[in-house]
Amino acid sequence: MKNPASWEVYLVTDQPSSKCRSTVEIVQAAIRGGVSVVQLREKHMQTLEFLEEGRRILAVLRPAGIPLIINDRIDLALALDADGVHLGPKDMPLSIARKILGQGRIIGFSVEESAQINKESSAYADYFAISPVFFTSTKDDISAPWGLEGLKKARSLTHAPLVAIGGVKLENTREIVAAGADCVAVVTAIVSAENPETATRDLLMEVRSGKIVRK
Repeated sequence: MKNPASWEVYLVTDQPSSKCRSTVEIVQAAIRGGVSVVQLREKHMQTLEFLEEGRRILAVLRPAGIPLIINDRIDLALALDADGVHLGPKDMPLSIARKILGQGRIIGFSVEESAQINKESSAYADYFAISPVFFTSTKDDISAPWGLEGLKKARSLTHAPLVAIGGVKLENTREIVAAGADCVAVVTAIVSAENPETATRDLLMEVRSGKIVRK
């Protein structure tokens, strides 16, 4: 399992945005483009459909050594033997999630304000998702965007890996990483791209350029 500190491009799935292509097809293209991790987030799917989709995605991720993260649903993560879960402030408390999942699985935590980066969350989360960095239309229940200055503040509060999500596009990826993110998480920038493989590769290059600038 790859360490979140090494992640660069994080794909969050969204079947309705996939332009009639299957999620597996999108994921396969992203793998070819160099994606680091995939989160299965399909809120419209019923449990059985989600499980079946998860199995299909794992079948292509496991041979590539790329982790699968499940959004919100700890039960589905365990049922699929996924690599981890991603939780938010309104989901299962991190301490309980860690007790259920054990030390061998990844727990990601979305932070919407700086106070959520604290001693407790740092004790249980393997990475923080700064959400949203900019305005995004892919989520309805979003807080005020952090912006680049907010991202810099978040970076100053923790040594944990930071994943930037929300309004991330190719053209702003470099400055997001330069401001302190270790990795960018995207939905439509890959899922809705005409060529998801090229889109992933281009994002990867921008992440790496941002890290050079930050140094």
